[in-house]
Amino acid sequence: MTGRLAGKVAVVTGAGSRGEGIGNGKAAAVLFAREGASVLCADQVAARAAETVDMITAEGGTASVFECDVAHRDGCQQLAAAAVERYGRIDILQNNVGIPSNQGLEEITEEAWDQVMGVNVRSMVLAAQAVVPHMEKLGGGSIINISSIAGLRAYPARSTAYTTSKAAVIGLTMALAGQLGDRRIRVNAIAPGQVYTPLVAERLDDAGRQRRATSGLIKDEGSAWDIGWAAVYLASDEARWVNGHVLTVDAGITVTIPGNAYGAT
Repeated sequence: MTGRLAGKVAVVTGAGSRGEGIGNGKAAAVLFAREGASVLCADQVAARAAETVDMITAEGGTASVFECDVAHRDGCQQLAAAAVERYGRIDILQNNVGIPSNQGLEEITEEAWDQVMGVNVRSMVLAAQAVVPHMEKLGGGSIINISSIAGLRAYPARSTAYTTSKAAVIGLTMALAGQLGDRRIRVNAIAPGQVYTPLVAERLDDAGRQRRATSGLIKDEGSAWDIGWAAVYLASDEARWVNGHVLTVDAGITVTIPGNAYGAT
């Protein structure tokens, strides 16, 4: 690799995968390490993060596991402290934690709503709170929030809380970019499209996977590696002038006309 992140320290939340394969957090952690960063791989389940660390160290990279629940302040504060204790600094935070939901308006409960918002949005607020003081001491840093194209359009239509949470992540990104830009802490979001990851694999049959793979303008299946490479760019000095941006990585699905009705008037 090119060493685009050499000397930097990255904290990746949700760095493990829920099942076999490569999820967005795992891919980002591996690519950060390949580009020279030391990576603290955080996950609520240590064994998941350990698989990511094993993959990194087998390639000669530097990484370690930290088990915590980033939906709560104590977990985030302990995570930031561990990164500084182990590696001396924090340059990059990738907020990757997220859970799905599939409840329409009539079905959503207070408990389900609060759980999705707590994991998908509050965790990013608390993690940013924890790392910003350390980034500020260095004179800057990069925070990358993983949103979704679900935050940009009604997809899927029944995911009331999930869609709302991913739109909130975009709003949070704008708010933090505005607050932290003068400290040279850049805050950007990635909005993945219908990539194939362990999170979605558990609820897709072969036909559903094929529909997702061909839903965009590029008729090829996206993977977590596509999201990870976008994160590498946003984390690197190449993106030093990029702040408050939402990078869609979706094969162009968000710019298509439903039904691909090109030529219609």
